[in-house]
Order: sequence, then C-alpha cells, then structure tokens
Amino acid sequence: MSYTIENVNGCTKKLVFNFDKVDLTKEIKEALAAKQASSNLKGFRKGKAPLEMVQKMFGPQVENDALYRFISDQYYQAVKKENIRAVGYPQFDNTKYESGKTVAFEATVEIIPDFEIKDYSKLTFKKESEVVSDEDYQTLKKNYLSSKAEVAEVQDADHKLAKGDFAVFNFEGEKADGSKPDNMKAQEYMLEMGSGQFIPGFEDGMMGMKKGEKKDIKVTFPADYHEEDLKNAPVTFHVELLEIKQKNFPELTDELAKEFGFESVADFEAKNKERMATQKKREVTQKLQQEILEKLIAENTFDVPKALVDDQKQSVKEELTRTLKQQGFNDQMIGLYFERWDADVTSKALFQVRSGLVLDKLAKKYNIEATEADLDAKIDEMVAQSGMKKEEIAKFYKSNENVKRNLMYAIREEKTFKSLMNDMKVS
Repeated sequence: MSYTIENVNGCTKKLVFNFDKVDLTKEIKEALAAKQASSNLKGFRKGKAPLEMVQKMFGPQVENDALYRFISDQYYQAVKKENIRAVGYPQFDNTKYESGKTVAFEATVEIIPDFEIKDYSKLTFKKESEVVSDEDYQTLKKNYLSSKAEVAEVQDADHKLAKGDFAVFNFEGEKADGSKPDNMKAQEYMLEMGSGQFIPGFEDGMMGMKKGEKKDIKVTFPADYHEEDLKNAPVTFHVELLEIKQKNFPELTDELAKEFGFESVADFEAKNKERMATQKKREVTQKLQQEILEKLIAENTFDVPKALVDDQKQSVKEELTRTLKQQGFNDQMIGLYFERWDADVTSKALFQVRSGLVLDKLAKKYNIEATEADLDAKIDEMVAQSGMKKEEIAKFYKSNENVKRNLMYAIREEKTFKSLMNDMKVS
C-alpha cells in the first residue's frame, strides 16, 4: 500500500501518498493527446499538429497534466478501495515530484461522519390534538365567503373596536424629539384589527376604542426595523377613530357552494372538513417531528462536513430569496437581508444537515427505503388533498428526476419517523 490514512477529525481524513518509483508514460501519452486535440498551432489545423511538436512546445505543461492525472487516479482508487464516503473535492497539498522517480502528495477530504445515536427509547414527547374545531371550520367558511361579503359601518354607538373589525381612523406619529414625520401620518386610514399590519402594540392599543374617540398610543419600533432612525425608537401615535366597520357575510347556500366548486353546502362541509383534518394531522405531525429532531440533535453531537453545510446554506438562501421576492424585496434588499441574518441562515443550514444525517442513520437502522409503491401512494394522497388530476401530479413528480428524488427522500424520512416514534414515548 502506497498510502496511509490519518483521521483529522470526525468528518475529515487525510490520505498521505508516497511512491518510490513512478512511471508516468501512460499518463503523459494521455495528456499529450489531449493537448494535441486542443492546440491551435500556426500552420496546422486545430488538433492536427504533430505530437513531437506539441511535446516540444508544451513539454513541462504536459508532464504537469500527467502528474495531475496520476494523483487524481491514485486518490480515487484509494477512496474506492477504503470505502471512504467523500464529500466534495479533496484538497491536494505537499506535492513532491522527481521526474521519472518519486511522487509524494497529501489529499485531505471531508467525509460523511460515522457516529452512533444514543438510546432514545426513554425520550418522551407530547403530541397535540388533531381534532378540527368548529371554530376552525367557521373561519375557513368565512374565508370562502369573504369575497361575497359587504363591509358596512357599525351603527351601535357603544360598540367597542374588536379583532376582525375594520377601523377607519386618522393618525399622526410623534417621535421623542417632538418631530412628526409625514410618513407617520394618514387620514381616513382603514385597518383590519388583528391583521398585524402595524407596529407591534399599535393594534392592541386601539382595541376597545369607540367611534369618535381619540387616544394616544405609545409604541417602540422593532430593533430590526428597515428605517435606521426608527430602530428601537419610542413613538407616540395620536389616533382619532372615525368609524368602525364589519364584514357582513352572506349565508352559504347551494348556489354559492357551486360557485366555489362544490356540489352543495353538504359537499362543501364534508370535503373541507376532510381536508382540514388531513392538514391538521400533517401540521401536528410536522411539529412533533421537529421537536424530536431538535432533541436528537441536542443529544447527539458530531462533526459535520463544511461542504455539506455550504451546499445546504445555498439551498436555504435560494428558498428564502423566492419568499422575499414574493414579499416585494428587490435584489439590494435581499443582499442586505442575508448580510444581517447570515448567522441565522448558517444555523438553519447546519440544523438541516444534522437532521438529514441523523435520519439517514435511523433509516439504515430500520432498513427503510422509499419504493415506487410508496411514491404512487403519496401521489394518491396529494390528489385527495388538492383535488387536482392524478395524471398532472404524477407527471410532475415522475418526469423530473430531481423532483422525484426529493419526494422519495421525503417519503423515506416520513417512514423513518413512523418507526422511530414506535420506539419512543409519545403521548
């Protein structure tokens, strides 16, 4: 064996190669042929210059290319022989070469860490209720009927502003220095109470007001507010409530149900309650799975390859970029966002990598794999939840290998969690 292996840490190995006698004839011929094919020498068509001329002009470069071929080949042979689960590309260092005689070099590479998961049979978790309440259903029904609702002024003079009401009001913000910027004032502004559109504390301060009432509401702007001079700034808003309005929802009839894509009120209720139950079950399960992962990762510490974290960080940023653009962020704002929250993005990526490694380890422990039958069952589940045609969903997930692979990976994780929770105390 012409190499030795050193463990740098739990996820990094160094392979040290030493060859006393090396014949690079084969590699030199390959490098020379490659150079000939790419050379464009005067007097010859591209790739048609004689090998002797190419050797004469590019001798040192050809020999260097041959050396690189030899080093790469020896490294990959060793990785395969030793069954090293390498991540990313190796870093080659301390290369020593004496033409026709010796070659020595080092290759440092990150690997998938090998670790053991501590006993989790005594860990306890509490699963939330999966019951869909009537209040949840009524909220969903209101969301459907919202487009048909009419906003009308509340005639009761004693009515107090409450969540869900619409307030029509004048306001003017006053900073601690007494200034009243134009961008902190408005006339006849309408705001839905509970929507969270204003600075935290503002809507709470308005709750309980009556029509015609005036009030000073003191708030402190968030530390991460987008305007520098308002970060952590105390501001007093002078508010006058002009009107209180409410949405008057129509009764759900068979005719309206048909407009929403259902056969009748009964069909509307049955299908939506079924979908809500499925959604609630999924949300409760996802929350429980997150709690389990957080506990397992806290209980099991191991080195993580930087290459995996960097790749996952890029994926997190791409996903966040799509979300931020949907919220109206431009490229400059997105750049500033990632500068400010880089540590959080890195932390999220690290957690996701650790989660993936832990779940992969558990999947192997339970001998779990995702099958084509699992994929078909998942597609049927999506059809039931979305109401889309099975052909459309199947085509989307089966015609793109990357999309299919990601879904198969998610199915494998889902099956792993089921086995895992059977070995835990979940109440």
